[in-house]
Amino acid sequence: MTFTKKSDFAIVNSVKGDTILGDGVAFFVQKTWGRCGGDNRKHCPRRGGRRQPCAAEGETSPYEGAKMPLNSNIHKVMIIGSGPIIIGQAAEFDYAGNQACRALKSVGLEVCLVNSNPATLMTDKSMADEIYIEPLTLRTVERIIEKEKPDSLLSTLGGQTGLTLSMELAKSGFLESHGVQLLGAVPETIDKAEDRQLFKDMMEKIGEPVIPSKVVTTYEDAVDFVHNEIGLPAIIRPAFTLGGTGGGICRTEAELDEIVRNGLHRSPIHQILVEKCIAGWKEIEFEVMRDSTGNVITVCSMENVDPVGVHTGDSIVVAPTLTLADKEYQMLRTAALNIISELKIEGGCNCQFALNPDSFEYAVIEVNPRVSRSSALASKATGYPIAKVAALIAVGFTLDEIPNFVTKKTAACFEPVLDYVVVKMPKFPFDKFVYAARKLGTQMKATGEVMAIGQSFEEALLKAVRGAELKTSSLDLPVFARESDDKIITRVGQCTDQRIFAIYQALKRNLMDVEQIHSITKIDRWFLWKIEKIVQREKHGGVAADTGRGNLLYPPCSFKMVDTCAGEFAAETPYFYSTSCTADGIVGENEAAAYLEEQKVAQK
Repeated sequence: MTFTKKSDFAIVNSVKGDTILGDGVAFFVQKTWGRCGGDNRKHCPRRGGRRQPCAAEGETSPYEGAKMPLNSNIHKVMIIGSGPIIIGQAAEFDYAGNQACRALKSVGLEVCLVNSNPATLMTDKSMADEIYIEPLTLRTVERIIEKEKPDSLLSTLGGQTGLTLSMELAKSGFLESHGVQLLGAVPETIDKAEDRQLFKDMMEKIGEPVIPSKVVTTYEDAVDFVHNEIGLPAIIRPAFTLGGTGGGICRTEAELDEIVRNGLHRSPIHQILVEKCIAGWKEIEFEVMRDSTGNVITVCSMENVDPVGVHTGDSIVVAPTLTLADKEYQMLRTAALNIISELKIEGGCNCQFALNPDSFEYAVIEVNPRVSRSSALASKATGYPIAKVAALIAVGFTLDEIPNFVTKKTAACFEPVLDYVVVKMPKFPFDKFVYAARKLGTQMKATGEVMAIGQSFEEALLKAVRGAELKTSSLDLPVFARESDDKIITRVGQCTDQRIFAIYQALKRNLMDVEQIHSITKIDRWFLWKIEKIVQREKHGGVAADTGRGNLLYPPCSFKMVDTCAGEFAAETPYFYSTSCTADGIVGENEAAAYLEEQKVAQK
C-alpha cells in the first residue's frame, strides 16, 4: 500500500508472497485522536454545520465524529444510473448505485437519482430523496438539474452511460454554468482514460508499457497501419464504448475491413485503437482505490483463466491471482497504483494488464476510471464495498476515515486479504439464441455471471458450474460425453464458452495431456493441472454420496467466513460460504456456528 499522508498513523508494510493470499496487507499502529472542540454532539463547523458526534478525548476511531472532514460545499448529489440492462452493463451497476445512495444518505446528504430503468433496486423510493425514471439523454438530465439544482454530480457509478453523460454535461459548460461540480473523476481524467491517444500518451509519460498501437479516425489510416506496421492479426478497440462493442480481433483481410468499419461507426467520437495482437498472454486485473489526499490501495487482484483475446466479461475469472510469482504480482500492483495516482481519480478504478507468461514483459490494456463490472465481483469476493467507499471518498472522506464495514474495528485503508479462492463463471444466452456464434473474442457476449467461493480452485470451479445452471453438477457435460474423440479434440482448439468442458473430456479420455492443451489454448498449465486433478479424483472414487442435489465431488461440510482480513481481526458483520472437508477428510472449524455462538454470549 502507498500511504502519502496522515501522520496520525505509524505504518509497517508487509506483503504476503503466497499467491493464494496474493493481495498485499498493511498493518497500522493507531495513535489516539484528540477532542474536536465542543461536547460530543454539538454543532461542528468542520462538518458543514451538520450535527455529528465529535471524537471524545482518547477515542481511537479515525472515522467517527468531527475527524471526518466532509466537503462542506456538498449538500445535494445527483447520481446517474446505468439505464437499461444490456450486455456489459447489467445488475452490477444497480448494486453500485444502491451502495452509493445508502452511503450518501447515511452522512446526511440529499440524493437525487436519475435512471431510465424502473426494474432496479436503486429506483426504490427508499433509496433516494428524489427519483426520476426518465430517458438518459443529455436534454433530459439538463432539465432535471435545472429543476432540482444539485450542487454535485457523481459520475463514476452509472457505468459507461453515466460517465459519457457526465462528460458531455461538463464539456458543454452546462455544469459550470449551473454551479454543479463533478465528483469522482474530472473531465480531464475521464478523457485520459477513455480517449485512446491521450491514454497512450499518459502511459508513455509515466513509463508504463503499452501494446504497439495507433489511434485512427479513418478507415484508410487503420488499414495502412496494419499493413505497414504491425501486420495481422490485429485488435480493434473503439473509443468510448462498453463491453468491447464494435471491436474484435482481425485475422484476415475480410475481418479487418468489417471490424474497422464497424468500430468507427460504433465509437461516439468515431475513433478506434488499432493494436498489435498479443493473444496468448495472461490477462490480469486490479481494483484500486484512491482518495483526495493521494492515499492508494489495491482492493483485489483478479486473473482470467482464458488468455488475452477473450473479453474479461466472457472469461472465467479467479481472485486473487493464482499463477503469478511474487515479483510479477508486485510489478503489476505497483503499475496499477502508479496509474490511478497519475489519473488523480478519487474513488475506484479498474486496471487491466497483459503479462507475457514467458518473461516479465507486460503491457497496460486499458483503465476504467469508474466502478466497473469487476468492481461488483471484487466487492463480493473480498467483503470490501467498493461503490460505498468510492461514494464517500467523492464527498470528501479519506480512506483512513472510512470504517471497514465488516470488522468495524479497522479502516478502509486496510487492503483486504483472501484466505480462499473465488471463481467467476459467465452465463451465456446461447440456449435462447441457438444460431448465434459461440466463438468468443474481444466483444462481450455474456449476459450474466455467477460467483463461487471455496478453499481451493477445484472446489470453487465446480460450485460455479453448478451455480450457472448448465444442467450438470460437474465438468462432465452430458452432450460432450456422447461425442467422438475427434470432435472433442476439435472443440479444445475452438475458443467458445464450452471449451473448459472439452478440456475436461480430453483429459478424462487421455486424448491430450496438459502440455498439448496448453500449446493450443495458451491457458496456464496451473489451471489445466487443477482440471486434471478433478479428473483423477473422480477416477479414484472421490465422488461423494448423493447429497440430495446429485453426487458432488466436493460436498459442503462446513462454513467459513469472509471478513476482509483472513481472521486477523474479529468481524462483526461477516458473511459465510460453504466448503468441503480437506483431502484428508478433515472438516475444520465451522466458523458460522462459532460466530453465532459468540453473538449469543455477547447478547447475554
